[in-house]
Amino acid sequence: MTKFSDLNLNPKVLKAVEEAGYETPTPIQAGAVPAALEGRDVLGIAQTGTGKTAGFTLPMLSLLARGRARARMPRSLVLCPTRELAAQVAENFDTYSKHLKLTKALLIGGVSFKEQDKIIDKGVDVLIATPGRLLDHFERGKLLLTGVQIMVVDEADRMLDMGFIPDIERIFSLTPFTRQTLFFSATMPPEIERLTNTFLQAPERIEVARQATASETIEQGVVMFKPSRRDRADSEKRKLLRALIDAEGEALTNAIIFCNRKVDVDVVAKSLKKYGYDAAAIHGDLDQSQRTRTLDGFRAGDLKILVASDVAARGLDVPSVSHVFNFDVPGHAEDYVHRIGRTGRAGRAGKAITLCSSRDEKQLADIEALLQKEIPRLDSPLKGAEPKPKDTAAAEKGEGETKPRAPRKRPSRAKTKPKTGATQAPEADTAQAPEPAQAPAEKAEAGDGATSRTDTGTEKAKGGTRSRRGGKKGKPASDNNVVGMGDHLPNFLAKSLDERRATG
Repeated sequence: MTKFSDLNLNPKVLKAVEEAGYETPTPIQAGAVPAALEGRDVLGIAQTGTGKTAGFTLPMLSLLARGRARARMPRSLVLCPTRELAAQVAENFDTYSKHLKLTKALLIGGVSFKEQDKIIDKGVDVLIATPGRLLDHFERGKLLLTGVQIMVVDEADRMLDMGFIPDIERIFSLTPFTRQTLFFSATMPPEIERLTNTFLQAPERIEVARQATASETIEQGVVMFKPSRRDRADSEKRKLLRALIDAEGEALTNAIIFCNRKVDVDVVAKSLKKYGYDAAAIHGDLDQSQRTRTLDGFRAGDLKILVASDVAARGLDVPSVSHVFNFDVPGHAEDYVHRIGRTGRAGRAGKAITLCSSRDEKQLADIEALLQKEIPRLDSPLKGAEPKPKDTAAAEKGEGETKPRAPRKRPSRAKTKPKTGATQAPEADTAQAPEPAQAPAEKAEAGDGATSRTDTGTEKAKGGTRSRRGGKKGKPASDNNVVGMGDHLPNFLAKSLDERRATG
C-alpha cells in the first residue's frame, strides 16, 4: 500500500502531513501527487469527500518550496467557486505549509479591498481566490498574473453551475502559456470537457470513482410528502422535518439541511429555532463575517443544525456530520450527490433523508437514474397522526396548530345601551317590549328618524341605525331632506318679523 513517504514530497511538507495524523493517501492523492510533482497537467475526477484538496495542495507546496514571490505577482493561483471553499483551501495550506516560509493571500468577497491589496503588494506565493474578486483586483491594476507557475481549478463543475466559465476562460488567457494546470471536478459535463481540451496539455487523467456516485457508507432514504391542503403544505412539511429529526434521536449528533431557495433557508432555520432546535442559516446573501461565524460554530460543535443553500454543498469539510436532510429535492441530479456527500466522509457512516412531494417525483427519478439504483422509501413518522386544526393565516406565516376561531356574534341593536347623555328613542322601547316585530317598512321609517320631535331622540334615531361600516340600514334618506324645528321659533326670527310688520 502506498504511503505519503513514498510520494517524494518535500521533507517539510511530509513532516506537516505526519503531524496532521495522515499516513496513507487516498486514491485521488496517490494518483495526482506524483504526476503533479513531475510538472505534468492533471485532470482529477472524483466524488466529493475523497481528498481532492490535499491532492493539489501537497505537490504545490513541494514545488513552491524553492523560490521567492514578487510584489503583485503571485507564483501560484487556486480558483474556487465559493468563499467557503476558498477559505477551506486556505486552511489546508496553513496546515501543510507550517514548516515552510511561504506566503498566501485569500481574495474573496465581503472583505475589504484595502486589506487584500496590502497583502498582494508584499508578494504572495499562493493566491486563493473566487473568480469575481480576482478579476476585480486585476481590473483595478492591483494584480498581475504573468508570474503564475501553477494554476488550480477546484470544483470546476460547480463553476459551470454558477456561470463562472467565461471568467475562467478569461483568467486562463491572463496566465502564461507555460503554466502547469491542475484541474479537479466531481463530474465532467460537455462544457467542462471542452474547457479541459482547450487549456490542458496532455493531462494525466485520474478518475478514482464513477462520476456522480454516492459513497457506499451513506444510508439513503426518501420520505414521500403529501399535504392535507395546499395552503398548509409549507407548515406541514416543516412539521415533518422536525419529526424526522426527533426520530433519529441520539444518533443525530449534527446535521445539514439543504433548501433550494435562500428564502426557504431563512424560514426553516427560524422555524427550527422557534421550536427549540439549535439551528442557524447560511446562504449567499448573508454577510461574510456572519457566514464565517456560523461555519466556525458548526465545525466546533457549538451549532448542531446548519440550514444551508447549495453554497455549502461543495467543499464544506466537516468530517463528523452525521445526517443530511434534503428539505427540497435538488433541481440537478448531480447536486444530490454533492449534498449527501457532506456526510459519510473519510469512510465514516452517514445518513441522508430526502423529503419529496408529488411535484418533485421527476427530479427524484433523475437522481435514481444517475445513481443507477432506487433510493429506499421510508415511512413518515407522522403517519397515522390526526392533523390538528390550524388557522389558515398562521399556517401561511409560521408553525403549529391554533384553536379555531369561534364565530363572532353581532350584538342585537335593540339591546344596545344608549350613549351617555342621550335620551333613548321611543322606537327602542318598543323593540324591547315583548310585542310582535315591526314590519320592515315600519323599521325603515323608525330608522330614518325624520319624524322625531325630540332633538336628542333624533340624534339617537339617526346615529343608532348606522351600521358598523358607517352605512344606514333600511332605505337611505336623501341628503336634501328638510328636518322641521317643531312649534318653537327662535327669538331672533320673531323679532325681525315684528320689525318688518311695523315698518310695513
